[in-house]
Amino acid sequence: MTTDVTNVQNAFQMLIRIAVRAPLMMICSMVMCFLINRSLSLIFLGGLCFLAVIVAVITRLTTRIFRRVFDQYDGLNASVQENVTAIRVVKAYVREKYENKKFGKAAELLYRLSVKAEGILALNNPAMMLVVYACIIAVSWFGAHYIVLGTMSTGDITSLFSYIMSVMMSLMMLSMIFVMITMSTASVRRISEVLREQPELHDPDSPVKEVADGSIDFDHVTFAYRQGKGEETLTDLDLHIRSGETIGVIGGTGCGKSSLVNLISRLYDVSSGSVRVGGRDVREYDMEALREQVSVVLQKNVLFSGTILDNLRWGNPGATEEECREACRAACADEFIEKFPEGYHTWIERGGTNVSGGQKQRLCIARALLKKPKVLILDDSTSAVDTATDAKIRSALRTVIPGTTKIIIAQRISSVQDADRILVLEGGRINGFDTHENLLKTNVIYRDIYESQTRGGGDFDMPA
Repeated sequence: MTTDVTNVQNAFQMLIRIAVRAPLMMICSMVMCFLINRSLSLIFLGGLCFLAVIVAVITRLTTRIFRRVFDQYDGLNASVQENVTAIRVVKAYVREKYENKKFGKAAELLYRLSVKAEGILALNNPAMMLVVYACIIAVSWFGAHYIVLGTMSTGDITSLFSYIMSVMMSLMMLSMIFVMITMSTASVRRISEVLREQPELHDPDSPVKEVADGSIDFDHVTFAYRQGKGEETLTDLDLHIRSGETIGVIGGTGCGKSSLVNLISRLYDVSSGSVRVGGRDVREYDMEALREQVSVVLQKNVLFSGTILDNLRWGNPGATEEECREACRAACADEFIEKFPEGYHTWIERGGTNVSGGQKQRLCIARALLKKPKVLILDDSTSAVDTATDAKIRSALRTVIPGTTKIIIAQRISSVQDADRILVLEGGRINGFDTHENLLKTNVIYRDIYESQTRGGGDFDMPA
């Protein structure tokens, strides 16, 4: 996209300098040529028509190729970004040669397409010179004939050539514009595709600006991702959570845990049914107001370049340093922050590459706590911390935000067993929803998970 914007910018800069001057000079010169001798001017006019056909053909051919060139640029940039992001995996699997070869093939294809496009575009100048000089020769031949007949003077033919040179200079300037426009046409189309994209989610005409409480209700909710195969991720969920409850969510990979909580903050809209927060359908809320009160710590935690305090204040820009420290104590992040020489002013590299996975998770939990939300969602957000720290965080959450509804998604039974109720998902459906003790007695899947983890001490994937 950067290349596309640069192409359009360069074309526009050239247009505003030349687009008015060159056509105006060419039109005025052609008018003067017609006033001097209409017959000779028709020669040049015919040449211009022939040139227009050539330009149209070149434009048609090169625009298609340039579109492929810019698409290939995207692929090349994606390959570089992927290799940089996954450099540890590449090195761990000793795949440097493979990635170099893959990049080389992409670069070679880009080179061939670029050469092909530029080769066709290079025909523009020879074609223009051919037409211009052919017209000059024709005008010279017939002009000499008119001079011999006495219908034109030598001064007229000299003036005619002066105006013809002005036309030629105009054409040269227009050819430069033509080259830039041809390159930018494909870029304009690609940019337009992005700008024409409409958001799938919209605020209602008269949105609700305040979330009353943290109660959550799923009324016969069915959900499927639009970009997928249309298969239902969640099917006929009927779920009611009281404000201030702590709810554990457990289930195998792909059972819809993350999809479930994404509907609460309205990152997606349901396919059917309704999701209510604070007694109102989430589609009735102003999305910004809703998300201010629904704080989510995602599976893939993200930190931004800046100090630890800068990152914490993403949750609350007006938070004092003491409030940040309190949030970090609740998230057990103060333990490692205070070991840094610069403490809370320690610089976090882009993507949080200079802190561990567990440290990153705890900072993100602290950031979410600073929002003081009515609903807090932890989407497998303590997977990288040890069980003792996990227990401390859960204990602190009960103390620090007792009135906040807490939804904890986890793979470990120990992370959710002290929740008020636990939701067991299987294949996008509710398999069980009760306390830890009752589920052990009545729910086969939950009991199997519990026994496998207490016996093996590990995480789980849904048993067959």
